[in-house]
Amino acid sequence: MSSLAVVTTSSGMSDIVAGWKSEGHSVAFVPTMGALHQGHGALIEKASELADRVVVSIFVNPLQFGTGEDFDSYPRDDEADQAFLRARPVDVLFMPTVDEVYPPGVAVTAAAGPVGDTFEGASRPGHFDGVLRVVKRLCAIISPDFALFGRKDAQQLFLVDTMVRNEGLPITIVPVDTVRAPDGLALSSRNAYLSDDERARALAIPVALAEAERATTLSGALSVVRERLESEPGLTIDYVAGVDPETFHQLDEDSPIREATLIVAVSLSTTRLIDNRALHFPQ
Repeated sequence: MSSLAVVTTSSGMSDIVAGWKSEGHSVAFVPTMGALHQGHGALIEKASELADRVVVSIFVNPLQFGTGEDFDSYPRDDEADQAFLRARPVDVLFMPTVDEVYPPGVAVTAAAGPVGDTFEGASRPGHFDGVLRVVKRLCAIISPDFALFGRKDAQQLFLVDTMVRNEGLPITIVPVDTVRAPDGLALSSRNAYLSDDERARALAIPVALAEAERATTLSGALSVVRERLESEPGLTIDYVAGVDPETFHQLDEDSPIREATLIVAVSLSTTRLIDNRALHFPQ
């Protein structure tokens, strides 16, 4: 059990980090929206390997939710989350209010650009601008040496890493592999919304991605995934696409491709699920 400190003010958080850094300690940061699970646990474990001190934030960011999305109903359980963190190598839990993150008079600007308007951004307009703004603001408060993000949110990871590099922020973005349940479903806080029947149907996603790995072309991989997902009753496809890992631009599936990130988004009732798989093809 760790001696977890809970901090709610930006000034208090910054002061703690300043003290650590004055002693020569490195800092790793894991931003979350709570509803913690073993995927977050993997981020924390990696953070503890990289740095002397680990900060986890829990902040449900209103700027990344659009009209009609699940901001008000997003899973929240502070007591369970704190118990989860106390059992892991975390020094500080940062739980700010909206006014602490976005105080009057403090402008936080960040734009995701054209990539932010595709795929998740096309379905959730403004989502990635909100993500980048909160990441930039939290990093300004915490001044981490490392910030860790899961590979499951591939587009988010790409855009955060791009922002950090383009703005010259002194932070290393560290990707961490997707953690899956024993049956293959990617762990997500939104899995809590699924009924037992919906969760069983959601297994079509990892099954389809596993089948795609055996394809020898991008076109073949996409066809396999579309066919498998379309055959699952109650599952609605938003997108199935192959993107360039270096640019996140959609690839021409009929062109010879050596590697791609295959991304999928589906809905089961009101629950949206995303996943992806890195693919490599023989030439």
